[in-house]
Amino acid sequence: MADIEIYEKSPGEFQAGQRRSRKAMRAQVIMFSLMIFLTFVSFSVVLAYNADVIGFSKFFVIPVLMLFAAIQVGLQLYYFMHMSEKGHGIPEMFMYTGALLAFLIVLTFVTIVWWN
Repeated sequence: MADIEIYEKSPGEFQAGQRRSRKAMRAQVIMFSLMIFLTFVSFSVVLAYNADVIGFSKFFVIPVLMLFAAIQVGLQLYYFMHMSEKGHGIPEMFMYTGALLAFLIVLTFVTIVWWN
């Protein structure tokens, strides 16, 4: 069997860990609240469009919804999937490379379809 080593933290280390945990939890709660707010605003924009409110055309609603969706994806990646923490450089590189390739492939096919 493996030996188990117990490491006791000094009071300073313990308090520093608690401060870090409090700060991380505060950031999680703030980001969750922001995402709930963005979702509420998105639903409100769609409801205004369906109620034929002046100024809420499909040319305004669709880009706003896409912008809010992109913001929420970014926040979820960085805060709820812990990408903001140290040591996640390689997964970030692969995710950004995949997103860039997907964008370029879609752009390529859209360009081919439009120009033919």
